[in-house]
Parts: sequence; structure tokens; C-alpha cells
Amino acid sequence: MLQLTHPSTTLTPKFVSLQESYEQCRQITAECSKTFYMGTLLMPEAKRRAIWAIYVWCRRTDELVDGPQAKFTTESTLDHWESTLESLFSGHAKDNLDVAMVDTLERYELDIQPFRDMIDGQRMDLYRSRYTTFEELKLYCYRVAGTVGLMSTVVMGMDTEINASPWMCSNPASPPIPEAVSLGIANQLTNILRDVGEDARRGRIYLPLEDLELFDYTQEDLLKGVIDDRWRALMRFQIQRALKYYQEAESGISRLHPDARWPVWTALMLYRKILDVIVENDYDVFNRRAYVSKARKLLYLPQALVRSQIS
Repeated sequence: MLQLTHPSTTLTPKFVSLQESYEQCRQITAECSKTFYMGTLLMPEAKRRAIWAIYVWCRRTDELVDGPQAKFTTESTLDHWESTLESLFSGHAKDNLDVAMVDTLERYELDIQPFRDMIDGQRMDLYRSRYTTFEELKLYCYRVAGTVGLMSTVVMGMDTEINASPWMCSNPASPPIPEAVSLGIANQLTNILRDVGEDARRGRIYLPLEDLELFDYTQEDLLKGVIDDRWRALMRFQIQRALKYYQEAESGISRLHPDARWPVWTALMLYRKILDVIVENDYDVFNRRAYVSKARKLLYLPQALVRSQIS
């Protein structure tokens, strides 16, 4: 007699609905990055949902080496995470948050390489706690943050009207790829300067050692939280470097789709403002966390709107 087998009920995992998955991504973004979240609220619904999904994937990747369970993370952990990434790009979710990410990948032509590069950035954190030169640090900044610029640009979209005029057809505008990377690097350098004290307590120094030597400031000084004229001069030097990358990023915003310019300008201006707060705090990033208050954020919204319309 032919034996009929019953279909297994365990082969297809039960996940939340697509709407619920995006809502979970929204909540995580709102809780973990208030400044970034404010910028996303200025986007059309479809774009902001996609950005929330990407943000959550990036945050989960970062938490593998910086989160509560980071001490258990190994190369094998990251290998498994990269394998999961490949599953996402194949349309297969592994958990509730992945449901939104799979949908985002279906809607937008995202390249897997920036995601892989970000995982490689986390690999650097597994075995490095110092960077000798800025070039070494720049590679790290690209991997953990410049990649976010590349991912986000695909969702933001290009301004299709740029090439509408006949005289522009032979000189098409290129996607703002270098500028997107510059904005990611600028944001990461800002994070590094804001979090010097927090990183030092974990035994990490991201400021290039060659820069410390340039200002006769030692690793021991940094780990002790010494604030003096040497430290202030070093921080001014680092802030100017970050500002240069913000300036490079600005030139690419005008090539984005019009509905993306205001949120990008808002995010850029608010994040750059953190550098001003560091100065206002007399460069004390050991005992005081530099942040932009909600009231000040709201003041920047109309300024960012004006910039988005004239730049």
C-alpha cells in the first residue's frame, strides 16, 4: 500500500506580517538613533520604511561586536551572519526583522557588496583596538559607515530631471557615490570623537596613533581622560577632518531625488552639530556625552529645508 506522508509543519517558520516587521524596525530606529530617525520621518513612506529595515540590519551587525553578547562573537559568528545575509538576498527571511529586509531587497536594487564590506568592518573590531594611521582608520570608517551611504543612496534615488535638458544628454550626472561614502565617513568620525571616553573604557582607541604623537598626547593620557591644551589641539584637528568630509558630502545631495534632499540635509546638519556641542563642552568627551537637544533639532528643520531647495 502506498504510504502517504504528512507535510511537516516545522519546515516553514511562522513570522510576523510585513507591516509588523516594518513597525518593529521603526521602533528600533526611533529608540536607538533619534537624530537619524527624525531625518527618516521627512521621507516618503516607502523610502523611510526601507531605510528603517536597512538601519536595523546594520545595527544588528554592529551589535555582534559591540552589543551585550559581543564577548561570544567569533569569526565563525560573522561567517554565519554573512551566510544569513546571502539568504536575505535570495529572498529567505530567518526571523521577524528579516521580513522587512527581504521586502526592501525586492523593492530596491541593492548590491550585496556594501553589506559584506560592513561585516568585514566588524571583523576588524574583533582583532583591532588601535589604528596607527588615518588611512587605516579611513578603511574602517568606510566599512562600518561609508557602506551605509551606498545602501541608502539606492533607496533615495537619483533626480531624473537632471538630464532632461538636451544639452545634458551627452553629460549624464553620475550617482553621488563618493559623496555618499564621504557622508558615512563624516558620521563615523563624529561617532568616534563623541565616544572617545566610552571606547577608552573598553580599551579601544580609534584616534590614529600618529595623530596622538603629532600633538604629544599619549595613549596613557587618553585612557586617563586627560583634558589639556594638547588634547584640545588634537580634537580641533580631528573635528576639522570630519568637517572636510561633511563638506565633500554636501555636493552630492543636489543629485538625489528631490524628496530625499530635505531628510539628507537634515541628517547631515544635525549630525554635524554634534561636533559643535563637543566644542561647547570644552572637548570633554570623557565625562560628557555630546548630543543635540530635541529643541535644537527642530530649529534646524527649516534651515535644512531651505538648503534642500537651493542646493
